[in-house]
Amino acid sequence: MSIKITILGNASAKPTAHAHPSSQVVNVNEQYFLVDAGEGTQRQMSRLGISPLKLRAIFISHLHGDHLYGLFPLLSTLGLYGRRTPLRIYAPRPFGEMLEGFMRLFEQDLPYTPEWVEVDTTKHQMIFSNDTTEVWSLPLRHRVLTAGYLFRQKEPQLNVDKFAIERYSLSVQQIVAAKRGEDITLDSGEVIPNERLTYLPYPAKAYAYCSDTNYSARLAKLCQGVDIIYHEATYAAAERRLARERGHSATVDAANVALKAEAKRLLIGHFSSRYKDLQPLLAECREIFPATDIAEEGATFEI
Repeated sequence: MSIKITILGNASAKPTAHAHPSSQVVNVNEQYFLVDAGEGTQRQMSRLGISPLKLRAIFISHLHGDHLYGLFPLLSTLGLYGRRTPLRIYAPRPFGEMLEGFMRLFEQDLPYTPEWVEVDTTKHQMIFSNDTTEVWSLPLRHRVLTAGYLFRQKEPQLNVDKFAIERYSLSVQQIVAAKRGEDITLDSGEVIPNERLTYLPYPAKAYAYCSDTNYSARLAKLCQGVDIIYHEATYAAAERRLARERGHSATVDAANVALKAEAKRLLIGHFSSRYKDLQPLLAECREIFPATDIAEEGATFEI
């Protein structure tokens, strides 16, 4: 069971000859989620062989065009593909007004229903949950209402060691109880601690997507211990003041968030088009947080 992050776009503000604006597909246990939808999102999905029909939900961090302009064409294409099941779109207000205008002016006869779920950008709270996956909102500090998203696998059910079953001649009822985390009392009266009987089939993993934001110590705390954190690094360290004024982060900000979060790995993206060579930005991050990589378009990172 894994989390896979496929990068569709890593540019800020506008598309360039070699880069698309922000967009990612996050695959959690073979459940596909779109995170942000900059211009060219559906073209990138097609190029990388990801069917839009697989999408379980869409998460939009904020309502700036470089995170949103690719969404509405995608919604139209899903209608052409014949989607029938509702599609939830998690986004800050006033996204509902945009969606209503799009439906009224362009797509009155979609064969499915796009459903807006408002994200409160001031709160860290669970906004999506099913049997295996949770998604939590992450308050970010940008010029408009903005949220990041924390994807977490739920803790899997305990497995019972087959050798322990034989050793202690466990009954079906005792096996079920052990899976619930209970200690087992044998007929002899001996109590077998649960940890001697069971094991986790895999550790639960976590991925944090941190879109446009100033540096935030609170964000680092909320992302504590994640396996991978994606954090915008729009500017080089020398332009940290400019980043702060525009509601963005510099390389050193992203690296310090990852460091304070004790993340295992950092991905940086949302690069300003002024940087033709991204290697100096990567080097600045690695001075603080060595386990840093560029969120290269087309690349898939697996936990």
